[in-house]
Amino acid sequence: MLNVFERIANPRSSRLFLLPTILILFNALSASAYSAVYEVKPGTAMESIAQVPWATLQPGDLVLIHWRPSEYKEKWVIGRSGTLQAPIIIRGVPGPNGELPVIDGRGAVTPAGLNFWSENRGVIKIGGSNVPSSTLVSNIVIENLEIRSGHPSYTFTDDSGAVQSYSTSASSIFVELGENITVRNCRIHDSANGFFVASSDEAVSRNILVEGNYIFGNGVSGSIFQHNNYTAAYGITFQYNRFGPLRSGAPGVNLKDRSAGLVVRYNWIEGGNRNIDMVDGEDSSIIRNAPEYRSTFVYGNVLIKQDGGNNQSVHYGGDSGTTANYRKGTLYFYNNTLYSIRAGTTVVMRLSTNDENADARNNIYFNTAAGTSLAMLAEAGTLTLANNWAKTGWRNSHEGSSFSGSVTGGGTMVTGSSPGFVDASSQNFKLAEGSAALNAGTGLHPAVIPSNELVRQYVLHQLSEARPSAGVVDIGAFEFASAPLQILTNGLPNPVRIRPYHQELAAAGGSGNFTWSITSGALPPGLVLDPAAGVIRGRARIIGTATFTITASDAADPEQSINKEFSLTSRLQP
Repeated sequence: MLNVFERIANPRSSRLFLLPTILILFNALSASAYSAVYEVKPGTAMESIAQVPWATLQPGDLVLIHWRPSEYKEKWVIGRSGTLQAPIIIRGVPGPNGELPVIDGRGAVTPAGLNFWSENRGVIKIGGSNVPSSTLVSNIVIENLEIRSGHPSYTFTDDSGAVQSYSTSASSIFVELGENITVRNCRIHDSANGFFVASSDEAVSRNILVEGNYIFGNGVSGSIFQHNNYTAAYGITFQYNRFGPLRSGAPGVNLKDRSAGLVVRYNWIEGGNRNIDMVDGEDSSIIRNAPEYRSTFVYGNVLIKQDGGNNQSVHYGGDSGTTANYRKGTLYFYNNTLYSIRAGTTVVMRLSTNDENADARNNIYFNTAAGTSLAMLAEAGTLTLANNWAKTGWRNSHEGSSFSGSVTGGGTMVTGSSPGFVDASSQNFKLAEGSAALNAGTGLHPAVIPSNELVRQYVLHQLSEARPSAGVVDIGAFEFASAPLQILTNGLPNPVRIRPYHQELAAAGGSGNFTWSITSGALPPGLVLDPAAGVIRGRARIIGTATFTITASDAADPEQSINKEFSLTSRLQP
């Protein structure tokens, strides 16, 4: 078992959400691990985020923002840099039931001690300030925060005391110029753009890691120019994120990117005019001239194509109209599961010109409409297929005589009426026993190995687990090989007597559906375990410590189960 420090350094190994019990231990040891620790916490001398010395932070500083029942209506710039060995970390400390601290841009106030341009572009801004003096900011980690409401329908008070409206391009987090930036386990929503990274011909943001976040509900109604994610960087990876639908009436893209060195792996991407839009780095010749601009890797994702809007799930190439700047390389697209509920036609991908190529292998392409409604490619490009699954009747293209592209490898397609999901109605897209997609894949393209080898798979939600290895790879985002069950929850927050308690449990492996039980000991009186939902809820009635064993059983195979022991201490006060 990994220790506390290993779990924080390697969040792929377990739940990215840092439980309060772990944080208590971690914070107790933080004085020796960090240059300085600033705790924003109700009832202490530092109750507001504005009291953090943002203008003088040093490498290795840790800012802890504790949850409170009301939102923090504050906004600020991060204009100081850490180092690779000692980053500056801004970390939320969750509440008793796992609630993330909320940074709300509506009516937010900028501290008078900061001065930065483009205040109307973000709730939290990284890089580009006069006080502190900075252009490029590096080695920053933001985690465990809910950041919301940088939207043109809202206003804020700037550092001079003037009230301004947010820009139509505002975002929850705006990276104007940064490198070695990590955004982890945050809820990002209700903004024009959820997460935004900028680059230009003069300067480029570099090495961005976006992992384990829930990004949803962003966009501007009626406008195609705002998205859940809009990024341009030299080196950017998206992993273990949940991308939900955009704001109602917003026709933007879910994940839109203009980067070099783009990797999109093990994410859940649901909704958007397109699920993923990978287009030209129109504002940066540095990005366009990078060798990594020509190779893009998209693998292990679940893509859910909703009804309405554009019929294409994935777009690769460009959209500026200057075709010389388009990506003109290869999209490596493998072991994804596309699930389309469109009533009309569905197109897996659009390649902008015949200079764009895609190597697509081991993917599931399922549409709920007739197989003849599904096409692999739009009007152009070179697509090479290998060992994918599609509904019987699929087509190369819906474009007819106007199709100028090329689709090869169709003879390797596995076809049928259904790929054999465990339960598509509940969005469980793992493969059931007997699925035609089992052991039907092929080896990966040599260009993706070893840096982008298929080694993990998504766990609902914002988690990941090791992808089982059982011989021939399965088609799709999930491997059937009956991965061992594991309870991912590593600790539980202690209840306060009489106060409401609600804690969700998480498990992985097997079919992905679980039933829960207490198999030894007992919960504190007043608390109960919901066996189907895996939730401990109620109100503890007495003070004391209870030790008990929780068992998670595979709902599809109850003989498979896993146990873990927990303790809860009911207290009078939090």
